[in-house]
Amino acid sequence: MRSRRDLLKSAVLGGGAGVVAATALGSLGPDAAFATAAPEIEPGTPDPNFAEGRIRSIKDNTLLVLGSNMVFHTIRVVDGTSLWKLGPVGFDQAKPGDGLYARGVRMPDGMLAAESVWLNIVNIKGHIKNIKGQTIHLDHNGHEVLCHVVAGKSVAVHSESPPTADLSMLKVSQHVQILGAWRPDTNEVDIATVFSPH
Repeated sequence: MRSRRDLLKSAVLGGGAGVVAATALGSLGPDAAFATAAPEIEPGTPDPNFAEGRIRSIKDNTLLVLGSNMVFHTIRVVDGTSLWKLGPVGFDQAKPGDGLYARGVRMPDGMLAAESVWLNIVNIKGHIKNIKGQTIHLDHNGHEVLCHVVAGKSVAVHSESPPTADLSMLKVSQHVQILGAWRPDTNEVDIATVFSPH
């Protein structure tokens, strides 16, 4: 069994890896985007197999991304790359201006061969100021974020209960954590999961 690192390198270098099932390369679960660096990375040192920023341009299967530290990243999407944008999506859903987290394997030329790409993913905490229709008004560190319930996508996790599409238990003044997809250049988020402690 080849490692996912070998599979990615083969896919990028044309070694005949073919289509690799996304699950062979690792979790696409949105929580994986916020996982800590690999154990072999020294604490406080950047993870060479991780990139973040905003997509500046897309050419063929390559993303040019400007990181928040003003460093450019070249990210290659291959057959086995998993993409998330409020759920699993195809590469055609990546757009210039999208925020991005990516994990993969750094190639000798500095390019990152992506195993997982999360587009516009956010993980925010705050308290509910108001609920109007399908929109939750969240106070996040003194800033209002409009969080939209998306039919067929948004779920709530109350305490230790399994996820449910019923968000009616959410109440004003309740503290919550929201995992979702940011609408670029707005204060709005589409909800993937709302976590409430009780």
